[in-house]
This record gives sequence, structure tokens and C-alpha cells, in this order.
Amino acid sequence: MEMGGWVAMMAAMMLPGAIPAVFRAARAGGGVRTVPLFVGSYLAVWALVSVVAYALYRPHAAVAAAVVVIAAGIYELTPLKRYFRRRCRETVRSGIEFGLCCVGSCIGLMLLLVAIDVMSVAWMTVIAVIVFVQKLLPAKAVVDVPLALAIVGLGTLIVLAPSAVPGFMPDM
Repeated sequence: MEMGGWVAMMAAMMLPGAIPAVFRAARAGGGVRTVPLFVGSYLAVWALVSVVAYALYRPHAAVAAAVVVIAAGIYELTPLKRYFRRRCRETVRSGIEFGLCCVGSCIGLMLLLVAIDVMSVAWMTVIAVIVFVQKLLPAKAVVDVPLALAIVGLGTLIVLAPSAVPGFMPDM
């Protein structure tokens, strides 16, 4: 995939989760005319993240992919993740600030996508839905712990039975 397609894919995944923040920014800072700058700067942050991910991406062996996925699951339970997730639900001054908070909140899920199958529409959809829900709802252990455990379980499955993970194509 070309870098332009990579950036467009990332923007398509992350833009729906920004809708509540766009409305908050419009209400707080000057109405509709602030929206293009907020959205543009938010997407610029994700474009930069996309370029870095594109530059670093290489197909992973099953063990390396599993380590990345398990680390992503553990990250879901960290205070740093909760901090960034909370910031994604608050009013922020700019699209850049919101984008940086969202990168901090979503980085584990993005790494999961890169480790499993970056071009899988099914995995992109699952992760986009999780990101969207996490931006709308406050952190709650009753939801977050099972999600983190499921991600760790997915990492374990990659090691034990990589062919059982839909879309996973390990580097041989």
C-alpha cells in the first residue's frame, strides 16, 4: 500500500471518534468556523502517526506480533491510557492537542492493528468501533478489564495457533 492510502485509512478510522470533540470545540470556541482548523490539525497529527507507522511497518513473525498485541492489552489497563482517554472526553484547545491525547489513548489499539493485519477491513472496523466507544464513555473496569484480557488472549492465540486468528499472515 502506498503512503497516501495508509494515511487515508488512518484518517477514516480516527475521524468518527473525533465527532464529539469537534462539536465541543465548535461550542466552546467560535462556532462552525473553528471546525475546519480543528479537524485539519487533528488529522495532521494522525497523518504524522501514519507516516511514522508506515515507515516502521514490517510483517511480523508470530512471536513478535504476539508480544506487540499482549503489550497493547496491558497498555489498556495503565494509568497513562486512562489519562489520555479521559483527556479525549474533555474540551481541548485545539485539534493538535486532541489528536495527541487520542494518539496516547489509541496507540495500543493501533499497534494491535499493525501487528495483526493492517489492511484488514474487519480488524479496522473492530478497532474503530472500540476507539469510538472509548472516546464516548468513561473508563470502567467492568468493560476495560475484559477488553484488555481479550487482547492479551488474542496475543496468546497468535503464539499458540496463528492460523486461528482471522487475517493474521505472519512473516515466514
